[in-house]
Amino acid sequence: MELIVRISSKGQVTVPKVLRDKVGLRPGGEIDFGFENGVITLRPAPEEKRTQPTRGQRMVAALKGSATANRGMSTDELMRLLRGDD
Repeated sequence: MELIVRISSKGQVTVPKVLRDKVGLRPGGEIDFGFENGVITLRPAPEEKRTQPTRGQRMVAALKGSATANRGMSTDELMRLLRGDD
């Protein structure tokens, strides 16, 4: 499959949905770029190379423990955590 996309003035490209779906790329996900023999490649970043935890991983880490461990969180704090607002 070959698809041609345009590069923006900021060097950005949109990965076509059909390709994102095939490899499981999601908004906020990280990709691993490579370059060899004049060819640029990209693929989903392997777990061990990811620089930031996913929103789900952050939620689990914040809520881990007993049911009463996070009683001090306000509704606003919990909503920021759930929405991924930083």
